Amino acid sequence: MKIFQLDQVSFRLKEEQDFSWLSRYGTAFSVIDETGSGCICFGMQKGNRRYFCKIAGVNTIDAEVSPEESVAILKHAVSLYDELRHPNLIRMIEHYAYKDFYAAVFDWVDGECLFDHWNFDRYEKNPALISPKETFNALPIEKRLKAADVLFSFLEHTAEKGYVAVDFYDSSIIYDFDTDKVWLCDIDLFLKSPVINTMGMDWYGTKRLKAPEEYQAGSVIDEKTNLFTLGALLFDFFGTFSEEDIRRRYTDNCFTPCSFTNWTLHASSYQAAKKAVSPDRENRFASIAQFHQAWNDAQKNGYTKENSLRP
Repeated sequence: MKIFQLDQVSFRLKEEQDFSWLSRYGTAFSVIDETGSGCICFGMQKGNRRYFCKIAGVNTIDAEVSPEESVAILKHAVSLYDELRHPNLIRMIEHYAYKDFYAAVFDWVDGECLFDHWNFDRYEKNPALISPKETFNALPIEKRLKAADVLFSFLEHTAEKGYVAVDFYDSSIIYDFDTDKVWLCDIDLFLKSPVINTMGMDWYGTKRLKAPEEYQAGSVIDEKTNLFTLGALLFDFFGTFSEEDIRRRYTDNCFTPCSFTNWTLHASSYQAAKKAVSPDRENRFASIAQFHQAWNDAQKNGYTKENSLRP
C-alpha cells in the first residue's frame, strides 16, 4: 500500500495510478478509497459546480474483485441509473472508458452516508466523534419516518421495473442533515428478475441486514428479499441494538429484530416490521407495496408506544 496525492486530497492504493485526467472536472476536494468494488471515488469542483467521479478498475486496498471485474460491474451499472431514475436517486451525467479504467460521473449531492465505513478508524481513535448513523438515529421520529418513506418509494419503484435491489443497505443512503433530503446511491449490483443466489454464503450484502435466502445457494432472490432488507433497515432506524446484538448478526449469519422494549414506535409498526423480516419467506408480506400499506396504516395509530398494546 502506498499513499498518493491528487490536488489537496491523499489516498491509498496498492499501486500508483495517474488521475490527472480528472482535471476536466476541476480540483479534488474529497476521496473514498476504501471500497471492495475496486473503485475509487473523487469529489471534484469546477467553479460553482461539484461532481462525484467513480472510477472502476483501480486496485484499491480493499478490492474484493479484480480490476477487470470492477470495470465490468460499473459498465453494467450505468444503464441502471436511467432505467431506475427516481427523484431521490443520484443523477448520472456521463460515463466512458479511459485507458484501463471506466468512469461514471454524477452530480454531487450534499449529505453524509449512513454507513461511512471508510471513517470507522477515525471513530475508533476518537470516541468523541459522532457518526452520521448516530446523528440520524437521534433525529425526531417524524424525520426518520420521512426517510423511511423514501426507501419504500424507491424499492417499490425498483420492483415495478422488474429489478431486484442487490447489495442495497445503509451505505447506499445519503442524508443531508441541513435540508433533510435523502439521496440513494450505489445501485451497481441491482439485477433484472429472476435472480438466483449462485454464491451461497458469499452473496452480496452485509450480514447486518441479510435475509436467510442470501446465505443459501440456489435460493430465489426477489422482492420478498428486498422486503426483508427494508424491514431490517427500519429496525435499525427505530430500534436499539447493543454491540453484542450486532456482533451476533455476523457470527450467527442471522438478522434478529430488537425486542419491543427497544422499539420506539407503536406496536402496530413493530408488528409490520417484524412480519417483513420473518425468516420464512411465506410469512412475509406479498410485496413491498403491501408492506408499505401496512406501515402507513400503523402510523395512523400514532408514532409512539404511548397507549400501545404489546405486540
